[in-house]
Amino acid sequence: MPVRKPAPRVAAAALVLAPALALAAPAHAAPGGEPDCLAAGGATVEEERLAEEVPQEILRRSGFADRAGDFARALCAAPDEEAARTAVRVHGERLWRDAVHRVRSGSAAEGELSAGDDRPLYWARLGMTSALRRWEPSFDLPAEERAGLLAELERRSRGQSGMDFGAGEDVLRVVVTGFDPFRLDGDIRQANPSGAAALALDGAVLETADGRTAVVQAAMFPVRWRDFTGGMVERALAPHYTGDRPADAVITVSQGREGRFDLEAHNGAWRGGSDDNESTGTAETVPIPEGFPTVTPQPQWSDSTLDRPAIIEAVSGEPFPVVDNTEVTEIPAGETEPVVRPDGPTPGSEARAGGGGDYLSNEIAYRNTLLRDATGLDVPAGHVHTPILHLGGGAGVTDPAFERDRAAIVAQVEAIVAAALGTEGEERDG
Repeated sequence: MPVRKPAPRVAAAALVLAPALALAAPAHAAPGGEPDCLAAGGATVEEERLAEEVPQEILRRSGFADRAGDFARALCAAPDEEAARTAVRVHGERLWRDAVHRVRSGSAAEGELSAGDDRPLYWARLGMTSALRRWEPSFDLPAEERAGLLAELERRSRGQSGMDFGAGEDVLRVVVTGFDPFRLDGDIRQANPSGAAALALDGAVLETADGRTAVVQAAMFPVRWRDFTGGMVERALAPHYTGDRPADAVITVSQGREGRFDLEAHNGAWRGGSDDNESTGTAETVPIPEGFPTVTPQPQWSDSTLDRPAIIEAVSGEPFPVVDNTEVTEIPAGETEPVVRPDGPTPGSEARAGGGGDYLSNEIAYRNTLLRDATGLDVPAGHVHTPILHLGGGAGVTDPAFERDRAAIVAQVEAIVAAALGTEGEERDG
């Protein structure tokens, strides 16, 4: 099992705490407790769920209940856009850093909710984006500047802007991504084990079989089509393919099927358009943003370069089976109706679902491996689907089986990442 030690980004973030204290000066509060610089209404569909009892309970029991209020007070005290941008940077990075630290803290984590829970980060972030969206500054702030602040807050609080591996040339660099909870209208208590795994792996250090050191940097992604359309995946991952020292592996992770892990072999250029966390979606070809490496013409398929047989041999059945999933849904060349192919796409076909389906998990896998192909980097890159994580039938936000299964899934994701690198998964003192 990898040991978790502070990643380079943690030390960097700590240097900006002093400005955060200055920006969090007292502000007048409305009768409901919010600072009076926040307008009523204006929240997204996703942010509106925050008012329900379950999100509030998760925030109270995790020690994250004050994050949105602290950030709002910093915004209220900001005299200009530069100060507001500093508040976004400081509070966004602090939220990510503290969420990672909470997972690493184990029994020492603040609050009575278990340390490994990914949901406090999700709900606290939504409180912060809602505050920024409803903020009425004391100075003129054009709509495009507010949108830029919102995008910056998303990047900072998701770990996307601080994946710094340091200068060590002998260190293997591994990027792992997870997702927010989703399908919240069915059960607002939902968690996402891929997000829990990303938090657990951020800053993890692995010892390879040949004695080299592998460092993991992780990031979280939203379950929202608009962010993917806007290039969030490429903005976060492209530097790890194009920089002076590229990543040695880029592995995307999401929650998938019942009772098993899937290593997705083929990713399709089609989004099915099922509702996302903002209750919106359109069926269409995956739109690739300009300004990033890509393959032209846009291919219908991109493939995993993870050593799937070796991973399965190393970790399957601990405790969940791991499946090499080669199935796709395609419209064969010259035909009009989709068919399921168990062994991958046929030449000239149009994608209708990759092994990971036609939702955002397939899309992040497609975008990631398309970046790999566009840059010609020969590294392991692919997608891992975890088992579904269930809560009991009661009203509680956690239960023993939920905690046990999440811990087991996270541990097996760590083992899969280690196996993808050809590592022994040994602990290394940090």
